[in-house]
Amino acid sequence: MRNGLRGWGGGGRPEGVEVGKTRTRGLRRTYSRVVPGASRRVLVVDDNKVIRQLIKVNLELEGFEVVTANDGAECLDVVHHVCPDVITLDVVMPRLDGFGTAARLRADPRTRDVPLAMVSACTQHEVEAGITARVDAFLTKPFEPAELVRVVRRLVERRDRREREGAPAGSGRG
Repeated sequence: MRNGLRGWGGGGRPEGVEVGKTRTRGLRRTYSRVVPGASRRVLVVDDNKVIRQLIKVNLELEGFEVVTANDGAECLDVVHHVCPDVITLDVVMPRLDGFGTAARLRADPRTRDVPLAMVSACTQHEVEAGITARVDAFLTKPFEPAELVRVVRRLVERRDRREREGAPAGSGRG
């Protein structure tokens, strides 16, 4: 099942881990509307200013509130003030990479259940290391903006559903 959730049986990934594989297709308008009432907050962590801005603009156009951080160390400095619903992480960053950031977020009781999406080249090594760090989703660079929004929405919906059911957002992954 491409771009979807897979269990161990079908795709070699644990239940709840998502890998989106898309390629950017030229310049075209992706969104034509702004969703009113932004209520979900996403913390975007990437050392590349252009990528941060691309992710920020596309999520804001879909109604998300977006806060950015330049690297993993800055993410850890601001995460408790920001209280994000989802965090997107680049892998290769100065000071603290995406895997180290994910591990520290998972080790902290205040952030261990915040859904994490790794936005990177998504090599087999990166996916395996991300699974070990309990990353919830992977989005391959270059990515389609619509796929980014879909992955973030799915993580928010999954978190909401688990909160309604009384289970932590990061639990239940087989």
